[in-house]
Amino acid sequence: MMKNERFLNPEIPDEMAATIRPKKLADFVGQESLKQNLSVFITGARSRGEAMDHVLLYGPPGLGKTTLAHIIANELGTNFRATAAPMLTKQGDLAAILTSLEPNDVLFIDEIHRLPTAIEEVLYSAMEDFKLDIMLGDGPSAKSVRIDLPQFTLVGATTRTGLLSNPLRDRFGIDLRLNFYPSDDLGKIIKRSSNILGIPIDGQGAANLAQSARGTPRIANRLLKRARDFAAALGKTDITDDTIKTTLFQLHIDARGLDEIDREYMNAIVKHYAGGPVGIENLSAILSEPADTVEDVIEPYLMQQGFIQRTPRGRIVTEQGYKHLGLEK
Repeated sequence: MMKNERFLNPEIPDEMAATIRPKKLADFVGQESLKQNLSVFITGARSRGEAMDHVLLYGPPGLGKTTLAHIIANELGTNFRATAAPMLTKQGDLAAILTSLEPNDVLFIDEIHRLPTAIEEVLYSAMEDFKLDIMLGDGPSAKSVRIDLPQFTLVGATTRTGLLSNPLRDRFGIDLRLNFYPSDDLGKIIKRSSNILGIPIDGQGAANLAQSARGTPRIANRLLKRARDFAAALGKTDITDDTIKTTLFQLHIDARGLDEIDREYMNAIVKHYAGGPVGIENLSAILSEPADTVEDVIEPYLMQQGFIQRTPRGRIVTEQGYKHLGLEK
């Protein structure tokens, strides 16, 4: 596996992801508390014939934020429009999308923490009053125009809630966090995906794959796809536990789901900084990865597994982390 494979366009689904993505809340595996609350909110909005309140979905990449946005629209029986915050560079970009919405539509904005300030401020009145205030022209001849918008539901997704401004976050009436998935839930997701893809996987193989998927459905499905390739290369029509072991070995993924970049991260702290503490910028330079990639993609799972800690002075490798690397602290 290429070092950066986990980081390339992480929110853009491939053809397989679109095929196996659940369409209804009942088909969405895991996140039980979130699903129960979301079902109540959807039922309430649908019974009133109104747009659902705006929804903020947050958590590490690959846990199902985009999928849930699609499900919300499907369950409400409305149109789904999607964009990503980095694509909205001018007020006109946002205005074009908002004015094309129909009553009760769902608008999904991915990476919403990356909205430019000027565009975010336009969004405030759109979310709160369903009004669009835009400036036409420049200089002394410029004038403000207010346009009425239909009621709609904005679903924003972010991996970094700390970068959201308070005024924007306060306008979301529904705030839902997605957590890493336990292995049992990942095993169910893998079984479901293998059935859709038409290649059976045995129980032990699914369990081992789930253990190595970093608590993340996107990674589980990606590894399943790679295992399917190895099975085809071996002339098999199903995926066995031996095929999973071969797949993980060839991709340099260990039993806890750590890959080369994870081990490189921890080894950098141990070898260059005696186990830490070390600042994020130094780690970013050593790994040749952007600091936000290190914080959003690498560190959350390592912290959840207890291999590293973030302290006020920097990152440190824990005793558990040393043990996993086969080193003594």
